[in-house]
Amino acid sequence: MMSMRPVAIAGIGCLCAAGLTLRQCMDSLYAGKRHPGPPTRFPFKHKFSFPVFEIEKDFFPEDRINNGNLLRTSKLAFTATLGALDDAGLTIENLRQLKTGVCIGTNVGSSMNNEAFYRDNTEGCDPYIAPVDRFLISNPTNSIAAEFGIGGPCMTVVNACSAGSDALGIAASWISSGLCDAVIAGGADELYRVTYTGFKSLFINADSPCKPFDAERNGLNLGEGAAVFVLVSERLLRKNGLSPRAFVLGYGSASDAYHFTKPRPDGKGLILAIQEALRTSGLNSSDLAFVNAHGTGTRDNDLIESRVLDEILPGIPFISTKGYTGHTLGASGAIEAAFTIASLEKGRIPASIGFKTPDPELPASPVDSNTEINGRAALSETLAFGGNNAVLVLGTGEN
Repeated sequence: MMSMRPVAIAGIGCLCAAGLTLRQCMDSLYAGKRHPGPPTRFPFKHKFSFPVFEIEKDFFPEDRINNGNLLRTSKLAFTATLGALDDAGLTIENLRQLKTGVCIGTNVGSSMNNEAFYRDNTEGCDPYIAPVDRFLISNPTNSIAAEFGIGGPCMTVVNACSAGSDALGIAASWISSGLCDAVIAGGADELYRVTYTGFKSLFINADSPCKPFDAERNGLNLGEGAAVFVLVSERLLRKNGLSPRAFVLGYGSASDAYHFTKPRPDGKGLILAIQEALRTSGLNSSDLAFVNAHGTGTRDNDLIESRVLDEILPGIPFISTKGYTGHTLGASGAIEAAFTIASLEKGRIPASIGFKTPDPELPASPVDSNTEINGRAALSETLAFGGNNAVLVLGTGEN
């Protein structure tokens, strides 16, 4: 991929366990506050439960959405979308008059999470269609397009935990190519019992709040949330007198081609994605103020990521924010992109909560306190099952 022109981000909406707005989230991060607890939204009868990061408050704006009969993932995506539009100073009417696309990444949002329906049908219950109808209207991308009357290209990215980052990179390409004047893009995922028990079966859930990159790390915590961005063309910026909040400067994606769940030991896929993101941004590693790492708190992920960062981005400070949000799966790349931009705006990155003791096997460690940064660009990276690696270079200036 050749160097891409910076793609403007006019607005950002974000919610997760750290807060219902991006500002609330950043206040929690800088204050070192996190609130993991046992799952409450679904039944769980096993003897041991693992902490998760749930959104405990009501968040869905019933008065602004016509169709409230949606699955939770779509409600998260809608709420973040409205926040992004408000932040940009745009309305749905503005977008209907433009070539507008929608691109949302998700994992759980592509599942028909209705266990009662499956159970009833396997036990010989008379067939009923209501849960299927609800599932079909709850694809987060299609539901946004249908609700808002948006007729441009639509894509739901289901690429494991890199989905939110990939959705932003794809959306930026739609703007760069002239396919769209604006794109609603990001990621959304809810906590779901099947996902929770699925990760439990992999033995990678931590039994306490997660500790990314720490010597005593023992797994991840799951979370839920959404972040959505309004990407706009230069023409739209000029026509509407909009002030860009940030820019997508570069994007890289590469596969490990190694294992269904484990990262490649030499980190080659991640290295390729980082190199591609920097190449398309036209920046050098020295231009980066910091790196927002994937940092799940699992033994293998953090080991490989630390080695890669030490090898190709030595000396650049890095953080993991999953200690505040849990691993929000398909939403994680988008949420962390929002945190990356907000940190650049503040000129300060939050401490990597949960990290206390350096691991002698890890050549690089995250910052352990709120840290001042210099620069207008940063790198946000996402590693995923299937060996997917997605990397974004984001900036608060065109550099």
